[in-house]
Amino acid sequence: MAEIKIEKKKPIWPWIVALLLIAAVVYYVFLRDDDMQNNSRTEIETISADSTAN
Repeated sequence: MAEIKIEKKKPIWPWIVALLLIAAVVYYVFLRDDDMQNNSRTEIETISADSTAN
């Protein structure tokens, strides 16, 4: 009789974890940086508005 080779399916969860990590890095680098800059601008505008009021 002929021998039939059966390959087990490779697990998909390492790919899911890798995609989540990549998405987290992209969020941190691009989107979080914009939020930090917007907060800094608002803080600077508030400080300068307070100093001109005095």
